[in-house]
Amino acid sequence: MTKKNITFAIIGIAIIGGFVFFTNKNSSSKVTYYGDAKNSSVATSSNVSTEGDKQIIEITAKGGYSPAKTTAKAGVPTILRVKTNGTYDCSAALRIKSIGYSKNLPATGTTDIELPAQIAGSTLKALCSMGMYNFSVQFNS
Repeated sequence: MTKKNITFAIIGIAIIGGFVFFTNKNSSSKVTYYGDAKNSSVATSSNVSTEGDKQIIEITAKGGYSPAKTTAKAGVPTILRVKTNGTYDCSAALRIKSIGYSKNLPATGTTDIELPAQIAGSTLKALCSMGMYNFSVQFNS
């Protein structure tokens, strides 16, 4: 390859990398309320629901994590439900250091991760094995 071709290749890679970086910012701005909306001071993200006495936080893993930021209720036993569908990238290798979780998710399926009730003001942070993709869950009272 000539120096000119190498320069064009590097510029092309930089442009594609920038496009992927800036278009892969998955976050949810839609907010619903936990419990009675008129009397609740805790806003939770739209990917948070309840099943019995547990709250369920749903995250999609494929080319990153979606949503990237979630707000949930503190003091409630929680299930982090991670869904994959043809996920063959590094987001299938999930790491949550604070709870000692490090597993490779199935390429397609649902993985439930039990979380104890979290303290108000705490943030659960998760990332892929390469550290390229991440998501967080903020727990509020």
